[in-house]
Amino acid sequence: MRILIVPASKYGSTAEIGRAIASTLRDEGFDVDVSQPEHMFNLSPYAAHIVGSALYIGNWLDSARRFVDEYAEILQGKPTWLFSSGPLGPAKPEEPIRGDVLEDLMTKTAAVEHQIFNGRLDSSRLSRTERFLARWVEAPEGDFRDWEAIEAWSREIAGTLQPKTNRAVHGS
Repeated sequence: MRILIVPASKYGSTAEIGRAIASTLRDEGFDVDVSQPEHMFNLSPYAAHIVGSALYIGNWLDSARRFVDEYAEILQGKPTWLFSSGPLGPAKPEEPIRGDVLEDLMTKTAAVEHQIFNGRLDSSRLSRTERFLARWVEAPEGDFRDWEAIEAWSREIAGTLQPKTNRAVHGS
């Protein structure tokens, strides 16, 4: 089964999450492609989709929103999962994505699930304005991504798409 992962990333943290998901799914026997939203033009080869975006002030990046808008009908027709990254700190905030944004994304994609992963803040990569805003909201610097949670979620998706009993037939 061929799966497409589309992570919209401003500074690379969300793209790294997308690549980690792809690695786990490949380990589970799936054929996986990872592409930025603005580079996708044909979704027909894919049997399932995972679309993610960095969160900024409770919103997905514009490129991810445009991707969902453009391919909504295709995404609705095949198993689709969504993820967001960006909350900072060791704890996961209860509502890091605006409710209306999440509702719109879930409706347009008919997603199986939406998962939130903490992100990473490296202020050396930010613009002057972004550094000011990060200090103003007291955003903690560091990498808060939980790679074990990302892997576990990826394995849940694999199990949903093809139960392990069917994948283990080879070599028995």
